[in-house]
Amino acid sequence: MAFYYVNKQPQANGDHEVHNSDCSYLPQEPNRHFLGSFPTCCEAVKQAQKTYFQSNGCKYCSSECHTG
Repeated sequence: MAFYYVNKQPQANGDHEVHNSDCSYLPQEPNRHFLGSFPTCCEAVKQAQKTYFQSNGCKYCSSECHTG
């Protein structure tokens, strides 16, 4: 299980990226929202979509949930 966060600030394409706590691209604390502990990033992205409809996994730390 890993701790996941979603970036409160959208990317240029509107995506709110989901990161695990070890990601080198994890946003600064004021710009992230704690999602919880999940066994996979896919579950974390589903949780993020409850707040930010357009959420996506980080290309680097959650590549299996990154849709491009």
